[in-house]
Amino acid sequence: MIDLSIEKLVNYALQKGLIEECDRVWAENALLSALHLDSFTRPEETENAELEPILAELIAYGVENGLLDDSITEKDLFDSRLMGLLTPRPSDVIGKFRALYAEDPKKATDYYYDLSRATDYIRTYRVVKDLKWKSATEYGELDITVNLSKPEKDPKAIAAAGKAKASGYPKCLLCREAEGYAGRLDYPGRANHRLIPLELNGENFFLQYSPYVYYNEHCIVLNSQHVPMKINKAAFLKLLDFVDLFPHYFLGSNADLPIVGGSILSHDHFQGGHYTFAMAKAEIETPLSFPGFEDVKAGIVKWPMSVIRLRCADKLRVAELADKILTAWRGYSDPSVTIFAETDGGPHNTITPIARRRDGDFEMDLVLRNNLTTEEYPLGLYHPHQELHHIKKENIGLIEVMGLAVLPARLKAELKELEELIVSGSDISASETCAKHAPWVEELKTRYTFTPENTEGILRQEVGVVFMKVLEHAGVFKRDDAGRAAFLRFAGSVK
Repeated sequence: MIDLSIEKLVNYALQKGLIEECDRVWAENALLSALHLDSFTRPEETENAELEPILAELIAYGVENGLLDDSITEKDLFDSRLMGLLTPRPSDVIGKFRALYAEDPKKATDYYYDLSRATDYIRTYRVVKDLKWKSATEYGELDITVNLSKPEKDPKAIAAAGKAKASGYPKCLLCREAEGYAGRLDYPGRANHRLIPLELNGENFFLQYSPYVYYNEHCIVLNSQHVPMKINKAAFLKLLDFVDLFPHYFLGSNADLPIVGGSILSHDHFQGGHYTFAMAKAEIETPLSFPGFEDVKAGIVKWPMSVIRLRCADKLRVAELADKILTAWRGYSDPSVTIFAETDGGPHNTITPIARRRDGDFEMDLVLRNNLTTEEYPLGLYHPHQELHHIKKENIGLIEVMGLAVLPARLKAELKELEELIVSGSDISASETCAKHAPWVEELKTRYTFTPENTEGILRQEVGVVFMKVLEHAGVFKRDDAGRAAFLRFAGSVK
């Protein structure tokens, strides 16, 4: 049976173009070595099969024969190593990417994305388990996801990792040294990982896809060096260079301060992809004009957060104006709306920027961020407030800023139980897992009549409304008369 499993994996690699027919014996022997086997009889007939069950068979063999422990972490490390044996070498991937890019940038990214899925670097069979829906709001349809792609750590693996010798290699999950790395108990296997080198604003970067794609072709662009994230003019130019290279993609950056950063701040990187978020669809509701930049169309976007949009055919002009706005915002305070540039020497103001192409122009959204904490809001004043933590407590990073909620996996079970409790008329506050949702449901009952047929739909729609409020909390200038006036005062301060 193990011979059959090996041959099915080799056939899969042939079907996906990972290897050629002349590689068959070499691939079989590579897998034999990984499985500690020294003989092989090729089956006369082999049916085609999906990747997940093939890998499950090989993992089961490995567990039964003492090649790995029966834990999620070790299984993931093991199948990544197996797939790494069948993944083309970096030079081959880069060569094909560049050849296709010369024809059409989209052909190149299509190839690379398909490769990342075919090699199981993106575990498609896990990603499809994520819950996804859209919720209508006054700002457009927000994307809601309950992420189930990341496997939970096995307690045995956590204990073993705690006993393992600490390693500083690679320095973080985004370092280019991860390419081809076998992994360990505290670092995911990346034997099947390949990178595409890029040059952005004169610096060396690499393109890769996120293993846990939150949206179509969710990519990461990482600095070749392990250097901290920094939002400045150079960062704006890098974003604009990227969308110049790949006009069908957007690229954005998390902010460079804790709380509003929402990411790995220790390694300079960006996130992008081939997807149109609700924020990109939102219109400018208040036009702005900046002295000396009359050629750059600008305005405040109708969005729950505080966004200035810039648009021009010349990307250098966009970067120059973005830098002026950033410089002004870094030092800007307005006590009347509780905005302080710093307290006790600690800076609070920064920007989350997003670049895209639109009808041939370069467009950049500048989302104003502030990480001030207060006694009432110790996790952040411009952060989801406590009454929303039953749905979303985590930092609001780039992806959420654009209108896609990345919600914790716990909500899958909680929403299902909540639906059952509502339909049965049970006491929600008596439920250990759902009691935190009780005040929310009581408020919903004042607006809805729940039935077995509509309860799931109502809960999903209202989760989206909660996410809308999360974004409103993260907005530095509130969408009331005082907030709008304060936003215009700031815009007028940019010189």
